[in-house]
Amino acid sequence: MTLSYSHAHQQGSGTTEVVAVLIAITDHTARVLTVDQGKLLPNGPLMPLHRSLQAGVREWVEEQTQQPLGYIEQLYTFVDTNRRNVDGHALVYVSYLGLVQETQTNLQSQALWRDWYEYFPWENHLLGTPDIIERLIVPELLAWADTASDTAAISRRRQRIGLCWGVGTKVLDHKQSTSKEYADSEWIAEHALLRYEILYEAGLIPEAPAYPASYRSHKLPSEWSKVMGVPMYYDHRRVIATAISRLRAKIEYQPLIFGLTPDVFTLSELQKSVEALSGMPLHKQNFRRLLDTQNLVMATGESSSASRGRPAKLYRFRHDIELQSLLMDSKLPKRK
Repeated sequence: MTLSYSHAHQQGSGTTEVVAVLIAITDHTARVLTVDQGKLLPNGPLMPLHRSLQAGVREWVEEQTQQPLGYIEQLYTFVDTNRRNVDGHALVYVSYLGLVQETQTNLQSQALWRDWYEYFPWENHLLGTPDIIERLIVPELLAWADTASDTAAISRRRQRIGLCWGVGTKVLDHKQSTSKEYADSEWIAEHALLRYEILYEAGLIPEAPAYPASYRSHKLPSEWSKVMGVPMYYDHRRVIATAISRLRAKIEYQPLIFGLTPDVFTLSELQKSVEALSGMPLHKQNFRRLLDTQNLVMATGESSSASRGRPAKLYRFRHDIELQSLLMDSKLPKRK
């Protein structure tokens, strides 16, 4: 039986699909492999000829993208209640996360690598906190919070906003009719999924069934659709948000970056690659001190052929280091 891309989107009797989130770092930019002009992740139905879920996802990725696929791990299982098969059952899709080296020359014409911050512009803090957070997103979320059924629910929503978005905001204590100042919250990079879900719950992104939110007394700002990232079909943007949260949480303790870097690299290139995933600038000296104390990399004895300035030493990961040992019991040193 031929597995065609169109077959993946026909309404059939199956209830299970597989979805692949393939991540690469190219030119110090975190990128995700998409199909259908960036509107979908590689995906397809689980077929009787697939001996396992992994076999299914590998076959669909091969057919739809031609991207070489190495190690993958199961990410999450989603139930899409907005899609039904011919029998009326909701579709379940099982997502997988893969770390790869970006390939362009042999990709299928429908496959496209995209910067993942095109989908989540509020997650990129490499040049500082994006102004859209306090200027647009937080005010709209606070308006949503105030539509909750009672004062306790309003307070919980506002506290969630502060915790998810790393902002200190005056939250109105309706019961006492006073303003209560919550302490400034730290921006936690691995909360990417929580931030996406609160936007979804508030009806502030196109994927949400309630978008644009009906509770609103005024229209969303004219620039809203342009600054809220590229929407995707089938809630696939939620799948990417889940992958970002997983990677950001694990990169602080495990050597996932190993699968995303070339065989040799400068320490500056390694730091930029980690920053691309975390979306946060790291403290240079502390980062290098951490690499030294953990004995994670070793010099190759060669230097980069820099066009300007002094050539930098080249390094590689120590081959005798277990992949699970990278940054174990230590967190990445964020720049203050």
